[in-house]
Amino acid sequence: MKRTTLSLIAVATALAAVTGFAALTAPDGTTKTPAVAVQPLPVERSSLLCPAPSTSEVAETAYTSYTPQGKPGTSGTSSSTGTSGASGTSAASVAAKAELKPATSAATPGGSTAKKPAAKAPATVTQPGTPVSAEANGGAAPALTGSATGTLAPGWTVQQTTVVPAGGARGLLGVTCTAPDTDFWFPAASTAKDRQDYVHLTNPDDTAAVADIELYGPEGALPSQLTEGIPVPARSSVPVLLSTLTAEKPAADVTVHVTARSGRVGAVIGSADDKLGSDWLPAAADPAATAVLPGIPADATSVRLVAYVPGEDDADLKIQLVSETGTIVPAGAQSLHVKSGMTAAVDLPDLTRGEVGSLLLTPSDAKKPTPFVAALRVVRGKGENHEVAFVPATAAISARATVADNRSAGSTLALTAPGATAEVKVTASAGTEGGTPVSKTFTVKAGTTTKVTGLVPTGLKGSYALTVERLSGGPVHASRTLALPQDGVPMFTVQTLSDDRGTVEVPKAKQDLSVLDD
Repeated sequence: MKRTTLSLIAVATALAAVTGFAALTAPDGTTKTPAVAVQPLPVERSSLLCPAPSTSEVAETAYTSYTPQGKPGTSGTSSSTGTSGASGTSAASVAAKAELKPATSAATPGGSTAKKPAAKAPATVTQPGTPVSAEANGGAAPALTGSATGTLAPGWTVQQTTVVPAGGARGLLGVTCTAPDTDFWFPAASTAKDRQDYVHLTNPDDTAAVADIELYGPEGALPSQLTEGIPVPARSSVPVLLSTLTAEKPAADVTVHVTARSGRVGAVIGSADDKLGSDWLPAAADPAATAVLPGIPADATSVRLVAYVPGEDDADLKIQLVSETGTIVPAGAQSLHVKSGMTAAVDLPDLTRGEVGSLLLTPSDAKKPTPFVAALRVVRGKGENHEVAFVPATAAISARATVADNRSAGSTLALTAPGATAEVKVTASAGTEGGTPVSKTFTVKAGTTTKVTGLVPTGLKGSYALTVERLSGGPVHASRTLALPQDGVPMFTVQTLSDDRGTVEVPKAKQDLSVLDD
């Protein structure tokens, strides 16, 4: 009789693949947990959400959609050909598709009631390594929801760039379209009279979502109304004006906390300042005891740091500037005390002194780490010719990150290694209308910020994407500044780079079959 048995090791490994761990009981009664081998595999589906770009009739919006070639650590190969996808099926067998579709507009307290007309998808990627772009002008462009599958899913990114040349929302507004989630923190928002800050909530799913919004000012939580249980209909976007949510006196510095009590949403704040211009304020990194805010422009004329502590303990933060030449403590602003549940802010005058830099926030007392969130409001220019942008704290790039819509002139990439020296590979993709990709490896010394300019595809036509891969060494944080001056106004926007999560670690299920003949 032929009998096939599955060994105990195989069973344990199979369980580990399902549950993440497996325990074995040895003859002596002790319990041992065997090491489970994992392998990074490309994701098979990515989702992104883009807010409605502007209500201005003179707005000009460009969308750039891009999927990088190859998984992190490779060069130019297909990201998933011949491998198993994250769900266990062959990624090569999943239809490759990446497109965005218009979301409808819905009315809420403090939000616009005007519905935007239907529009075609602005940009559809057809193959990895080649960005595509499209335009949507005027104030009727809707919010967008979309997904990428198959070989187009790993690292898919979409950049939304809007120029508003005149009016109260004048400025260059840039945002990397975000993935849906359930929790968002926004330091550096405002309910001041000269600010119009809208939080845009976008639901990508076929069922309704419900979101809550909490506001925290310099004296603590702002009593608010109509902020709990905000419905976000399926495939819809809801803009909510922050100043309408509270009867408290206007606050220049406010931290906004958005949570989804059911479903999931994308959230980003559109800020328009009557005096300074406008831009998007993306969510900051999750609360942590240290933070890096990368890529403050070299010619910044005003920098304001805003921080908030969500826990029960106060935070005393040491402020350091990681510049091109080293890490220093800014004169006159060495630290910031942040009380629990209250928003704190400090101006950092003459911060960069002609060098691109990043802000590093650490506990003043290493024995008392307190999680916090933080963001910067940055101004370039003087007098009437000035413009504003925001730099939120951002997590380190663990493997790879991409930012699209770079121009032949005006794009500056900032790479910061706050701890140990790191080696980083930067690739400029082909252009939207032609060009050959180029790559270069940079060594970012410990405690410095490296400025990258002039890395442009050969024979560039159109715009292009920049992909950053950490090859070795310590953590790396990055951002891209896009400057498009117009009529004497130094218009600019800053996008921080987040890890693209193009791969997922999946346990290797090893089967050990023994065949016995009786």
